[in-house]
Amino acid sequence: MSGPSPECSELPPPCDLVTVPTRQGLEAADLLRLGSCVGPVLHDRAGASLGFLVPPGTADCWDVPGSSCTRTDGRGLVLDGGPPVADTGWLLPPHTDTAVTDPAVLRAALGEAARTIELVDGYQGLRAI
Repeated sequence: MSGPSPECSELPPPCDLVTVPTRQGLEAADLLRLGSCVGPVLHDRAGASLGFLVPPGTADCWDVPGSSCTRTDGRGLVLDGGPPVADTGWLLPPHTDTAVTDPAVLRAALGEAARTIELVDGYQGLRAI
């Protein structure tokens, strides 16, 4: 039995895509960047959402309210420098340090981001009274 061909071993691993509202995603990306553990992040050109690349299989158990996780394996997702999805751009382009974001770490960052947004919005509501 032979191993994978050199061409196959150089391909990036497949990944899933967690999509979140832009505001929460920006907060989470900032938190993750502080810990240097964020993988590539896409933004849509309309400014409505961000997409975090996560390991394959994440979509099978992703249940974070306000977000979705899409399986991309088998859809031809290739990280070759340009954004892999139409009408998107890189907020954080692929780099060699972190290929994808750890789903558990992303889940925690999204939770912290949601709490931060809730506190800020509550404070601004109090100031308007």
